[in-house]
Amino acid sequence: MTIKGGLKCSEAGDINYTTTKNTKNVTEKLELMKYSPRLKKRTLHKEVKLKS
Repeated sequence: MTIKGGLKCSEAGDINYTTTKNTKNVTEKLELMKYSPRLKKRTLHKEVKLKS
């Protein structure tokens, strides 16, 4: 089963990226260092659920 999710910037609070995740293989939430266009630097992005 795959679900859609977004990656939310921990500093600015914007959802900048979308992703899909297989819930059978990966149970924990994603945390990645990604580029934030508003802050113009790399920040920690955490996975959040998207409204369908």
